[in-house]
Amino acid sequence: MASRLRRALLAALVTASVVAPLVGAAGPTEVPAPAPVALGPVSVAGLEHRYSANREGIRAAETMAARHGDRARARALRKMRRPSRHFLSFDGRNGGRAVEVYGDLGRATRIAVLVPGSDTNLETYDRFRDGALALSRRLGGGAAVIGWLGYKTPGTVAPEVLTTGRAAGAAPRLAALVRELGAAKPRARISLLCHSYGTVVCARAARGLNASDIVLYGSPGTGFDDARQLRTRATVWAGRGGNDWIGGVPHVRIPLLGTTIGFGTDPVSRKFGARIFDADDVGHSGYLEPGSTALASLGRIVEGRHA
Repeated sequence: MASRLRRALLAALVTASVVAPLVGAAGPTEVPAPAPVALGPVSVAGLEHRYSANREGIRAAETMAARHGDRARARALRKMRRPSRHFLSFDGRNGGRAVEVYGDLGRATRIAVLVPGSDTNLETYDRFRDGALALSRRLGGGAAVIGWLGYKTPGTVAPEVLTTGRAAGAAPRLAALVRELGAAKPRARISLLCHSYGTVVCARAARGLNASDIVLYGSPGTGFDDARQLRTRATVWAGRGGNDWIGGVPHVRIPLLGTTIGFGTDPVSRKFGARIFDADDVGHSGYLEPGSTALASLGRIVEGRHA
């Protein structure tokens, strides 16, 4: 009886710690959209065709959103299909998936793949894009940033945000993209920059991944006890800003009702064994803010310099 009570109390503590700071966050609107354009693996020679095909897919999704009466979604999609925007893939269904390129991927020698956390979808996409643009500007020419919204992220106030379920489904797709990038750009330096729940996704995808760096920031934990369990040759980095509320999340893993709640060891702890980078005093959403210490550190990692 005491053991069950302890598990229940710990579960409640984890839930309260994750949910309380962002109570009221809205989930994505379910808007009908067509099936995505069928495309093969990423290749340098096929980039322009790929960008054009996805632009037409976004246009079709815009038309369906307008017919559905969702003017906000239609406006957002109209912005996404501008000729200056370049998408490796797009799927407007079920909250939305989008993989966008910032910079010249064909010529890039350094590639940063941004993996977002909870409540990132087509409704909140501009916030994710702002961070990708800030990093792209920081890196300058010779680098490409890929904003990988390649999975249905959990809602911040949804129970899925406390388990590895969404990450387990997303990890194979992320790993597949990194393999395609490695084949298309064998001499490029690839880094994964993983935020919040995205760190759980990256940890699940890490095994055998041909990447130079896996960077965990604003992380609630990864579901692994230490960095060695990720089974990767990449350098594993971790950082947390001094004003990031996620630092108060209990680092526990609790078996409960056939699943496991929580993500275990704190990635910035000595026990986890990651290499620590300086994030100064940023908050949970501030790691890619222009002018921040955290952004400068992340830029140096992508460039292959010490953070």
